[in-house]
Amino acid sequence: MMIPSDHFTKFYNEVFKFLEAKGEKDLRDYWLEISRHQEGHCLELFKTKGLKGMYDYWEHIRIEENCDMTLTLNDDYLKLDMHKCPSLSKVLDNDATPCKRYCDHCEGWIAPLIAKAGYYCVYDLIDREIPKCKMYIYKDKELAQKKRKEIADRS
Repeated sequence: MMIPSDHFTKFYNEVFKFLEAKGEKDLRDYWLEISRHQEGHCLELFKTKGLKGMYDYWEHIRIEENCDMTLTLNDDYLKLDMHKCPSLSKVLDNDATPCKRYCDHCEGWIAPLIAKAGYYCVYDLIDREIPKCKMYIYKDKELAQKKRKEIADRS
């Protein structure tokens, strides 16, 4: 039996808060463990089909999780523009106080996986209390660094 997503995200949030209280390392280790588990689902796809494989993976997630998200694929990068994150939205809709680092969980498991595939992940969290973010995945390290700087300069 599966846990409904409304309950799962609240559970996830409470696990994050528990681990955060124990220490930064415990929370990061948890996300790395999630990343290791995800390798079996998508690492080979990312390595063999590159940005197009990543696009296909997140397009499936977009549909399956009913995400209000736009995916943009071009020769240089894949951009995920999350207009309304279903995960954070459900935590907020459940009247739960989000873990301070709730929004870091995506990057916490995705970035290590993307790096293992030979790509560079750049997050633009925009605002931790608004369920909206952007993620860019680059093959070229210099383009990723340029995007990181652009985001940092805007802040």
